[in-house]
Amino acid sequence: MIIYKCIITQDEMFSDTFKVKLTEDGMFYEVEGRRVTRTDKIDDSLLGANASAEEASEGCEDNCVSGIDIILNHKLQETSFDKKGYTAYMKTYMKAVKAYLEEHEPDRVAGFVAAAPGALKTVLGQIKDLQFYTGESMNPDGMVGLLNYREDGVTPYMLFYKDGLAVEKC
Repeated sequence: MIIYKCIITQDEMFSDTFKVKLTEDGMFYEVEGRRVTRTDKIDDSLLGANASAEEASEGCEDNCVSGIDIILNHKLQETSFDKKGYTAYMKTYMKAVKAYLEEHEPDRVAGFVAAAPGALKTVLGQIKDLQFYTGESMNPDGMVGLLNYREDGVTPYMLFYKDGLAVEKC
């Protein structure tokens, strides 16, 4: 399995257990998810309870969690942005990614710097349709994943900046 982690926070953002593809501009990984409901059955016997005869059919309710599998699996945390806030965040984030690339992968710097403004413009054009998710640590300096839905209005997908991710094989 391959885990994709934020280069700044080391938070897991997604894995290759999902359908992953690179966008046409090469700036984003597009990760397709799906809506899921997960149920954890609560066992009354674990609570030390001894149900009486009339209460035997009653039990604790199941613990249900609904959401998008990418978000649930990797414990992503929702945050919010408007156009101005996202632009300010991206200026700082892009500088951090560029500095990381200069140190670790200098051959990718030129491509990143050239494509970043176009990618930002694309995101800002869709900003009203997007939801924003940070990694589990909720570090405001780290990557923010972008959630949107396909034309069918049902199928969720997330965009993650490719150059802001480290690939870890497990």
